[in-house]
Amino acid sequence: MEILKEKIREEIYRFDGRIGLAIEIEDAGNFYIDSEEVFRSASLIKIPILLAGLGRHKIGELDVEQLIPISKENRAGGSGILYALSDQLSLTVKDLMTLMIIVSDNTATNILIDLLGMDKINAFIKEIGFEHTKLNRKMMDFAANEKGIDNFTNSREMIHSLKLLNEINDVIGITGPPIAYHALRHQQFRDKLPAMVDLEKITVVNKTGELPSVEHDCAIFEYQGRKGYVAVLTDSVIDQNEAKQIIRNIGKHISDFFIRTHKNLLE
Repeated sequence: MEILKEKIREEIYRFDGRIGLAIEIEDAGNFYIDSEEVFRSASLIKIPILLAGLGRHKIGELDVEQLIPISKENRAGGSGILYALSDQLSLTVKDLMTLMIIVSDNTATNILIDLLGMDKINAFIKEIGFEHTKLNRKMMDFAANEKGIDNFTNSREMIHSLKLLNEINDVIGITGPPIAYHALRHQQFRDKLPAMVDLEKITVVNKTGELPSVEHDCAIFEYQGRKGYVAVLTDSVIDQNEAKQIIRNIGKHISDFFIRTHKNLLE
């Protein structure tokens, strides 16, 4: 673990921006750098929204098979595909949750925010122990953004989100693949933490976030039955390609750690 820590410190030392990092690896230990620092969440806020929806389903207050019409009025631009599809469209809540994660669909996210209620989402987030993660506006709400209203989180709470999603997979009663794992596993944006990982050996499920001067990723790494939870949040970024490369390098160092320590155990 000390080798991994040193390699990551070297990456962060040469990074021209602000970074918050949390790593928790089963049977190995934890590593935090400014993990309590608060950042604009960008699309990482979609994981707590997913958690809130799954939590409501679990207690019988939400039917994930309910069909929701996708009207012109509730379509949002930016990432996703729903804004470009036909007007006569309805999707299940389950499909909206999946699209919110795998293509970071902003229209799906905003519909889910309306369906669940922003206040209730924040109440749920607080109930599960988050102090700094807050949903304050919808996606692509430029008017709110101009007023300084934004969504926030930190790397340690994103780790907690991933752990909760991992646990909820085992208990949520939905036919077919569990929503959370299915969505994260089929994530389309794989150019950060998983980008330099040998994905034939190591499973990485992740969710990215980005805004101008912001690059985030959080992920669950799994190798030979062992899991690691990782969240890297950055802002004040001058060169976003540089920030992405730093995150890629961190993902590679973590994957190397898994393979190296497993090999040592076999020897």
